[in-house]
Amino acid sequence: MVNETRISVDNVIVSPITETEVLEMTNLNGKEAMYTLHIPKEDNNDWENTYVEFFGSRWRTIGKPIQYIEEMVPLYWNKKVRVESVG
Repeated sequence: MVNETRISVDNVIVSPITETEVLEMTNLNGKEAMYTLHIPKEDNNDWENTYVEFFGSRWRTIGKPIQYIEEMVPLYWNKKVRVESVG
């Protein structure tokens, strides 16, 4: 049995990825990423291989989030994770 817990994360930026990034992701792992989520610095959720919902659809994260050194990033976001459509 899978336990799914819904959480809400404020201030996440959703950005489409470029065609080049789509091709690179597909060639690397066979998954077609469509968007990148930019995650706020204070967030401590597990973003690896999880489901997310936005734009009225369900998505699955691809791989591990890319995380930057918090003190070195002047903006509010220090992680990004790519997502693919679940269908």
